[in-house]
Amino acid sequence: MTPPTAGAATPRAAGTPRVLVTPRSLTQDGLHAVPELEPLRLAGFDLVAGPAGRLPSESELLELVPGCAGWLAGVEKIGAQVLAAATELRVISRNGTGVDAVDLGAARRAGIRVERAVGANARGVAELAVALALAGLRQLPRSAAAVRAGHWRRWPGREVADSRVGVVGLGAVGAMAAELFTALGAEVLGYDPFVAPADGPPVRRVELDELLASSHVVTLHAPAPPDGRPLLDAARLATLPAGAVLVNTSRAALVDDHAVLDALNSEALSAYAVDAFDTEPPELTDLLRHERAIATPHLGGYTGASVRRATEQAVRNLLTALEDGHD
Repeated sequence: MTPPTAGAATPRAAGTPRVLVTPRSLTQDGLHAVPELEPLRLAGFDLVAGPAGRLPSESELLELVPGCAGWLAGVEKIGAQVLAAATELRVISRNGTGVDAVDLGAARRAGIRVERAVGANARGVAELAVALALAGLRQLPRSAAAVRAGHWRRWPGREVADSRVGVVGLGAVGAMAAELFTALGAEVLGYDPFVAPADGPPVRRVELDELLASSHVVTLHAPAPPDGRPLLDAARLATLPAGAVLVNTSRAALVDDHAVLDALNSEALSAYAVDAFDTEPPELTDLLRHERAIATPHLGGYTGASVRRATEQAVRNLLTALEDGHD
């Protein structure tokens, strides 16, 4: 008997509407283990799983997406070729906020709605940003590595309450990060040209250049600039206070990797923590191998609570869009 493909876990009745589910956090242990997907089953949808615990390739998506009316999507790239093959697709519902990986123009031309689970993983990402900042301020990875290697070296750290933290981007994640840093006693500065002060957290708002010049910790929670240029290039990194910690849980494109490496080598930066990459897993560059770089495998929203909230919201968005399509 021919073995089933990645998405063909169960036989499908003819004519049964289908929803493709591809987030790694949901396919890891099988869709049957995700109770938050039950409303889709109760609504009469057959669930099609992507490959277990990993990002699907374009060739796999081309095989999986035909015949699907809805798609609960992760961070995999969804390009024009895949969307062209999705002739019955009416909605893509992300289990997170970002839609950078989706060709929005191609989706719009095909009449496919793209929905986001706004704010669902904000606490998970914000808590990771705080954890990474603490690790950088206290040189935890380098200190732990020294002990493992049989050395007894200590580097002086900096307490959060003795630090000024600059939060770049004051949406759901940035606002939560600002709240957590404030609770730890830090003075928090915020920059966001799009979120009005009345809608953001109660922090002192400053321009980006002032934030960079006066923050001991800078944490990034913003989309990539539309012009494709990094928000933090060599010139802007040079304005940071000596020994600053830079945390990037948002987008790899926000920083110039070469400039960050130079700043680490010159000790202008004491640490760089990153949880966002253009490709997963990333190439192990000199920057990621640096002893004061802290690289984590896209852990931001990978908590039980964040996955539950994001899945519940993504499912609600899917059902709403699919029901609207029947009106």
